[in-house]
Amino acid sequence: MAASRRAPQPTLPTLAAPPAARRLLVGDALQLLRELPAGCCRCCVTSPPYWGLRDYGVEHQIGAEVELDHYLRNLTLVFGEVRRVLADDGTLWLNLGDAYTSGGRTWRASDRKNPARAMEYRPATPPGLKPKDLIGLPWRVAFALQADGWYLRSDIVWFKPNCQPESVKDRPTRSHEYVFLLSKSERYYYDQEAVREVGSTGGSWRNRRSVWAVHTEPFPEAHFATFPPKLVEPCLLAGSATGDTVLDPFFGSGTVGLVCQALDRGCLGIELNPAYAALARERLGWPE
Repeated sequence: MAASRRAPQPTLPTLAAPPAARRLLVGDALQLLRELPAGCCRCCVTSPPYWGLRDYGVEHQIGAEVELDHYLRNLTLVFGEVRRVLADDGTLWLNLGDAYTSGGRTWRASDRKNPARAMEYRPATPPGLKPKDLIGLPWRVAFALQADGWYLRSDIVWFKPNCQPESVKDRPTRSHEYVFLLSKSERYYYDQEAVREVGSTGGSWRNRRSVWAVHTEPFPEAHFATFPPKLVEPCLLAGSATGDTVLDPFFGSGTVGLVCQALDRGCLGIELNPAYAALARERLGWPE
C-alpha cells in the first residue's frame, strides 16, 4: 500500500461509546490520553498552545513553561501518547505558529480584542538565541516529534489572506502558520482523491499543493485564538473516513468537533480549561 494511495479502512478498536460518537473529556491531556486504549482513533487534528504567547489562566497549561526545552518535552510526551492512541495507519495534523523572543520584556499589556494575550510573565530569551530572534517554534516541535519516532511527511503553509496587521517596521508582517502532517507508520491512510484541488488553469483537478490560503474566522464567544473550519476540513478528509474517530487533545472552542459533525466523523476532544469545555459543549450541542 503506497503512502499516497487511498488505503482500505482497517477494523479498529473502539471506545466505550458507539461508532461516530462525540465525547469531550475535561482535564490534563497527557493523563487522559494515558487512560485511552491503543489504536482507538483514526487521526488527530489539533493546534496546541504556542509557547509564551497566551495565558489561559489554568494551572499546568502547556505553553506557560519558563524554559523552551520544557515546552518541547511536554508536547513530545503528549504526542507520544497520541501516537499510541492512533491506529497503526493513523496521521497527526499539527497546526503551529511561530514567535519571537521577548527582548527582555517580562510582561505584556492587555489587548481589548484578545484578553488572553495579556501576560504577567514572559519567558526569558532561550539559550543560543538573541533578543528579537525568530524562535522557529513550529520546526523545533516538528523535529522533536520526528526524533521521538514520528514520520514527518509534509510541511503545509497556512497562508492567511486576512492576517492581523503588526506594528513592525524592520521585517515583513507574518501572514502564515504551519500545519505538519506526521504519521505513525511508514505507510498510512491518506485519501488523495478527497482533497484534490482545481489546477491553475481551472480545467483539471490536481494533487493538493502544500500552500493553503484560508481566511481566519474569529469565534465571537472565544477570547482566544481559534483555527478556522476550512483549515481543519482537508485534514479530516485526507486523514479519515466516514465513521472514523478523530482526536483533538487541545479542543479549545471545538472547531475540530464542528467539522467532524459536518463530515460524519466521530470525535474525541480533550480540554484542560473547564470554561472552554463548557463553551465548546454549548457550541456543538454536546452533553456533559
